[in-house]
Amino acid sequence: MRHFLTLKDFTKEEILEIIDIAFKIKQKSKKGKRKKYLKNQTLGMIFEKSSTRTRVSFEVGMYQLGGSALFLSSNDIQLGRGEPMKDTARVLSRMLDMVMIRTFSQEELEEFAKYSSIPVINGLTDLYHPLQLLADYMTMVEHKKNTDVVVAYVGDGNNVAASWLILAAKLGFDLKVASPKGYECNPLVIDYAMREAKNSGANIRFYHDPTEAVKDADIVTTDTWVSMGQEEGKSKRIEDFKGFIVDSNLMSLAKDDAIFMHCLPAYRGLEVSEDVLEGKQSVIFDEAENRLHAQKGIMVWLDQNRK
Repeated sequence: MRHFLTLKDFTKEEILEIIDIAFKIKQKSKKGKRKKYLKNQTLGMIFEKSSTRTRVSFEVGMYQLGGSALFLSSNDIQLGRGEPMKDTARVLSRMLDMVMIRTFSQEELEEFAKYSSIPVINGLTDLYHPLQLLADYMTMVEHKKNTDVVVAYVGDGNNVAASWLILAAKLGFDLKVASPKGYECNPLVIDYAMREAKNSGANIRFYHDPTEAVKDADIVTTDTWVSMGQEEGKSKRIEDFKGFIVDSNLMSLAKDDAIFMHCLPAYRGLEVSEDVLEGKQSVIFDEAENRLHAQKGIMVWLDQNRK
């Protein structure tokens, strides 16, 4: 059984295959043609973290594919009272066709998948956010027409940054990551990405100075400095990230036709300025829409690759 837990589990060819399915579904949908790839199937959505884009895109996506989606808050099911993941996985496997989980621990997600007999999708964990990166890649292709680009990620070395590293390493595009000292990406993810980059030809570089990362970039992207579960350290993080705001001065160092991306929600005046977020280089709402199409591509691919 194939799951979608991290991009590390997929080859370059498989990632591009998913993207191709997503683009074809998007193009047909824009013409009012929606094939019911998942007719009468049910997706269970387990949320231990709140969400706007993930919940709406999966519910709408499953409906458009001919199926239905069931929202399962951890407060409403027995997981919230301590039922083991392995028990929940085996129960839901007998009632659902697919499961998406948005949670804190990657280890718990992987335990669920180990005992699941239906495909499991990572809706976000503290370690990875692979769904977002497929949407980001779709947006890159749409706006840049090719993938011979330099991407600059500015900010916290969080789950989004980790997923950028893996995607770049798998697909072979150039990535520059700038984070304050003490907020770098997970060392194990860095090691993995650097090994993969040797095979793909990706040029991955790391900086503590955002100006060095953004210089001559085709794409500039960032994420919140304070992820869910880090609220207690918010004041310290804001202080430590001074100088890492993506504003018009920083964007001016990128190429003239560079685009700006952000996975949202964005905190204006912190990781990104209002003028950049609302400016002509910003493609954040194209990016947000592509969550819908990318996730339809993932669900269809997983269904087609059941064993």
